[in-house]
Order: sequence, then structure tokens, then C-alpha cells
Amino acid sequence: MILRVLRILTAVPLALMLYALLLFLGVISLVWNAFAMLIHPVMPVKPARALGRATIAFAYRTFWGLASVTGMMRIDASCLDALRDEPGVIFVANHPTMLDALLLVARLPRSACIMKAELLHNIFLGAGARLARYISNESARTMVRLAVADLREGGQLVIFPEGTRTVTPPLNPFRPGVTLIAKLAQAPIQTVFIDTDSPYLGKGWPIWRVPPLPIVFTLRLGQRFAPTQDSDVLQSELEQYFRHHLERRAADADSPECQTPRAPTLS
Repeated sequence: MILRVLRILTAVPLALMLYALLLFLGVISLVWNAFAMLIHPVMPVKPARALGRATIAFAYRTFWGLASVTGMMRIDASCLDALRDEPGVIFVANHPTMLDALLLVARLPRSACIMKAELLHNIFLGAGARLARYISNESARTMVRLAVADLREGGQLVIFPEGTRTVTPPLNPFRPGVTLIAKLAQAPIQTVFIDTDSPYLGKGWPIWRVPPLPIVFTLRLGQRFAPTQDSDVLQSELEQYFRHHLERRAADADSPECQTPRAPTLS
């Protein structure tokens, strides 16, 4: 009983700090989206796109910085820094949590995301995403056309080919599109592995439920695939490449020496 009380007393400050971080992210998202809604109709496309993407990247990078300083998260995404200014690259990653897009976009300020259509109407995301010319997945034909045009103009593309957060670890089946975009834009596909052993904001984990802390994210660059004329074959190769590496990583992570020490929480 005493140990349980001590555990709760230790966990409460950690939970409050995590909620404060999420509240900060929500507030800056609301403020920016309100401003973006005002300037979107009157600002020319190219400067609006550059401003929108740079601002989103800065806001998310600030959030990750605060999360690291407060000890809530341990994040290593530095592998992306050398690629932040490379034009015409498609970044393809696995999708374990709701925070994955924030990790990549924070380091890639010229990138566009392919988003679920309903998120473009979200009060926290919609106006800013429209200003940045993020791409809806509502129409496959339009999605491909806009993505190819963006890459040809020197942009970058962030896409999660699972289409949603991972439901059947280590990887959901890939949805078509990314290799066709690569073929039409003649853009290389840079694979990125997102490693985390935290369940936070994975499929079925609500935002209010505090996970074991700190939450650890590590990003690793994988193989770069050149576009090919047979996009279906490349799609299969890409999925098998991800599946093989994630299965091997999961097996390695099961060893006791790979476990991350964490503070007690209310979970």
C-alpha cells in the first residue's frame, strides 16, 4: 500500500508536466492556424507554402526541444539534418504513433505531408496545413498529381505508406501510391525507420493516458531506392525491406540490455 502511494505521488508531477507540454502544443497550433486562416486567401502560393512549412517545422521542433529538456522524451532525429535542404526527395517511414509526422516535419522544413482528408478540416491542423500546401489523400489521382508537382518544384514529401498507425506490428501492408509518385517525379525514396518502445499514441492509446516515461524516439536512415518503371515491383520490394528490418529490430529489442529505464507513472 505504501509503495503504491509513493508511486502515485512520484507519477503525478510527471503526468502534469506531460499534459502541460501537450497543452502548449495545442495552444501554439490554435494560434498559428487562426493566423494562417487569415493570410491564406491573400498570400501568393510560393511564399505562403514556404512560410507555412517553415513555421510548422519550427513549432514542432520547439515542442520536441521542450519535451527533451523536461525529461519527458528522449529524441534522436539528427540523421535527417543533412537532408533538410535536398530537393525532390520522398521520405518514407513506418508509423508506430500519432507523433511520427511531427518528428519528421520538425527536421524537414521544406517538406509536405500526405494527410488524411479529415485532418485538413481539423481546428488544430487544417488552416496551417492548407497554407503549407500539404496534400490530401481524399482523391488518389489528385494526391499523385500534387505530390509529383511539389517534388518537381524542389519540395520534399513525407509519406507513411501504411496509411494509418501500425495495427499489426511490425508493419501494416503498404498502400499503393508512393512508388508511382517516385516514378512520375523521378524522385528517390529515402527510407526512415522510427524506433520507439513506448505505446504512447499508438493505435488504441488515448492521448490522456500517461505512458511510462521518458518516451524514447530514435530515427534511423535506411536504404535509398531509385525510382523504377515498374512501380508495383518497387512497392513490394520497399514493403519487404521495411518488414525485414523492423522484425529484426523487434527481436533485438526483446533482450533485457535494450530495455529503457523509466520513471513510474499513473499508467
